[in-house]
Amino acid sequence: MDFVKFEAISIRTHPELNERWVQDRIAEDPSILGLGDIVLKDRERIQPRAGRLDLLLQDAESTRRYEVEIQLGATDESHIIRTIEYWDIERKRYPQYEHTAVIIAEDITSRFLNVINLFNGMIPLIAIQMRALRSAGQVGLVFTTVVDQVSLGLVEEDEEAQEPTDRGYWESRGSKKTVAMADQLLAIAKTHDPDLELKYNKFYIGLAKNGQPCNFVVFRPKKGFIRFEPRLKNTAETQERLDSAGLDVMDYDSRWGRYRIRLQPGDIDKHKDILTEVIAEAYAASAQK
Repeated sequence: MDFVKFEAISIRTHPELNERWVQDRIAEDPSILGLGDIVLKDRERIQPRAGRLDLLLQDAESTRRYEVEIQLGATDESHIIRTIEYWDIERKRYPQYEHTAVIIAEDITSRFLNVINLFNGMIPLIAIQMRALRSAGQVGLVFTTVVDQVSLGLVEEDEEAQEPTDRGYWESRGSKKTVAMADQLLAIAKTHDPDLELKYNKFYIGLAKNGQPCNFVVFRPKKGFIRFEPRLKNTAETQERLDSAGLDVMDYDSRWGRYRIRLQPGDIDKHKDILTEVIAEAYAASAQK
């Protein structure tokens, strides 16, 4: 196999490349940003009394939108302020969507990483570093997320942990049959950690270890089925795998980062292999945090 050498170049100082070129590349294939299955909603979107938003992207399967600002060279104060300002305008104009601010720059310095991290948690904000690489006269772009949006899963756990319930509550709200399905899924999860147990909260049945939440999967029993919700990144590969297995996959919950899968009685035995894989992946992802 031939070795290919890549040369890092600066777009800001390049005689031919510019911000418009970067916008074009992202508009052609928004998935290169690594934000999942997203589509271009608008570009150079006029903001009332505030200039133009570089790119407006939207998750193909949910109501999440991304307000994207591109900066050639190193990010600066005005870039951060402008990104947040455009995010704020869009979320007020279209409150029916979930909005996330995205900063893209060639160089996100440690100083500004600290500033961005101060905002993150209060403002849903993602910082992506962009690198241009040249080889044999061709130029490609590599995008690396250096600050991700703070996961709201911990907020979910904290809020609902204050309202514990018991098994009887869920057998009444759902049914004994569907709560028993949570037991079946717990048995699969326990192959990774035998200390796991069900934790009954008001809005879902989660998992706990030694009394502490461990919600890489949660369950929501209904009268005739159970909703199984593993916490995994939304990717086309995972979606395809779930669909191909014949699972009843509902819309992806971008707010909490969970797939939502409807399981009827008998489905756990029928789809045990894929459910075992999904639980293993969710457990592994939680262990990395």
